[in-house]
Amino acid sequence: MKSNHTNNNENRGVTLWFTGLPCSGKTTVSQLVFDQLQQSGARVELLDGDIVRQKLTKGLGFSREDRDENIRRIGFVCHLLTRNGVIAMAAAISPYRAVRDELRSLIECFVEVYVDCPLEVCKQRDVKGMYKRALAGELAHFTGVSDPYEKPLHPDLVLFTNEEIPEESARKVVELLVSRGCVTEKLLAQVAPNALGREQTHGGRSRQATGQL
Repeated sequence: MKSNHTNNNENRGVTLWFTGLPCSGKTTVSQLVFDQLQQSGARVELLDGDIVRQKLTKGLGFSREDRDENIRRIGFVCHLLTRNGVIAMAAAISPYRAVRDELRSLIECFVEVYVDCPLEVCKQRDVKGMYKRALAGELAHFTGVSDPYEKPLHPDLVLFTNEEIPEESARKVVELLVSRGCVTEKLLAQVAPNALGREQTHGGRSRQATGQL
């Protein structure tokens, strides 16, 4: 879990929940948002999927029951952080709508960010070959192949990561935080110019989420 704690109180607690198919771009975008918020001095935590699986939810599998429990545990941590004025960020496939709605009910300030990317594009981005293994029957309960992904009905923000570079997606997230009063424009003014405005083309592939969280 990556963190940044300062004495700056110019942000209020909120949970940013990134959900989407494997390799849709959740890790890439959330990392960019975290980097800018950290640079601005905001109190922010990013729950990394791989670390969560190794520590917080070690021993859980990928059945529906285990995946729901995994999400509930991450959500509880986000709830505690948010309650204490921290911007809590989580990037998790979280394929089932019901448990995501549970989190929305639990966490007072919950922002659901749907990372929308076509399945075929996600497959092309999969450098670890997990989709291929799932299609071959080697991986059970794999979202998008042998297990469904239930799209959010009313997400707070939708990012089309096959149509925009990661920096553009990240900028939209930060702008939403500002519009909702979670962070101030004054706070973000401390960030170096063009922190999220680089024009290089990544094709949405750098640091893509490749876990089955």
